[in-house]
Amino acid sequence: MQTKLRAGIIGTGFIATVHIRAIRNSGHELVAIAGSSAESATVVAQKFNIPKVFSTWQELVLSPDVDVVHICTPNELHAEICIAAAKANKQIVCEKPISVNGQEANAIEAAVLNSGVGFAVPFAYRFYPIVREMRARLLNGEAGSVHQMHGNYLQDWLADSTSDNWRVDSVAGGKSRAFADVGTHWCDLMEFVTGDRIARLTANTSKAYQERNGVKVQTEDIANIIFETVGGATGALTVSQVSLGRKNQLLIEVDGSKASYTFNQESPDTLLIGGRESNQIIMRGNDTLTSADGKRLSLLPSGHPQGYQDAFNAFISDAYDEFQGKMVVGVPGLRDGLRSAFLIEAVLLSAESKTWVNVREASGQSQTKMLAS
Repeated sequence: MQTKLRAGIIGTGFIATVHIRAIRNSGHELVAIAGSSAESATVVAQKFNIPKVFSTWQELVLSPDVDVVHICTPNELHAEICIAAAKANKQIVCEKPISVNGQEANAIEAAVLNSGVGFAVPFAYRFYPIVREMRARLLNGEAGSVHQMHGNYLQDWLADSTSDNWRVDSVAGGKSRAFADVGTHWCDLMEFVTGDRIARLTANTSKAYQERNGVKVQTEDIANIIFETVGGATGALTVSQVSLGRKNQLLIEVDGSKASYTFNQESPDTLLIGGRESNQIIMRGNDTLTSADGKRLSLLPSGHPQGYQDAFNAFISDAYDEFQGKMVVGVPGLRDGLRSAFLIEAVLLSAESKTWVNVREASGQSQTKMLAS
């Protein structure tokens, strides 16, 4: 029988509300919240009927009433809170990127491994049923030899020069924005569905505007990456937060010798399988999917759409099961958070040096887990 875990959320923005709904959907308890101020936390607590408001995140982390800490703050706080939560023996769900630099990522790795607590990162796009179907077919060899991966992650919420957000700030958000914020999602999804990994890359980053509201912009609006994989394939990725008309388009295409596979997050209930003579569209549903994991995550009959919140709900449910010792396939954990940190590091170094850069791997126990996954 499942034990109810008690969750506390640090943060009060959009993504915190996604976490709130997912925790409650999973059957666990949301017992506390902390924000940048007691006032901001109180507003969200009242809206969602959260019983306890803490004045500081430190109080929430140390509370004996909290089993799982959800970190939904600006990026600059992630490492400090992760390390404190690990030392307090709390299970951790930390938004990506888990750190703003490689040194912080290393410190998180050491703290989490030393404490042995569970750690999950919301790469929630893994939890669309169609993504699991795509993964099963690729890993079964139905595409043949994979020789190319390509796609994009495009948004337009910063397309206007007056649009702004804490993520634009290189202190609060880190030195990378577009790639760290959404490009890492694409890379995680590509590596998850193919089982291959980016070995080396060359990157170019650029800004649509040098200033926003009179403040110099120090983080990229656009990133273009060319990469080579461990398995010998090549790939290309375009990331942008200034592409008008694209709200949240994560598009990934995998080209093999027998078939190509295309997933578009803005139409997440369909998988396009490309062939030389004809194309096939696979619809989400227990009557259409062939993979057990895709069927498990498919909650509704074909034609009844499932969306982002459904995927996030599944992520939280599986993460909490893993926290309690259940073996679950595909939960993004510490190794995946470290992986994204090292990809960000490589992209920034390549963009600055104008050279190809090898992507650093984690060391020790996390590296062993990576190679086994």
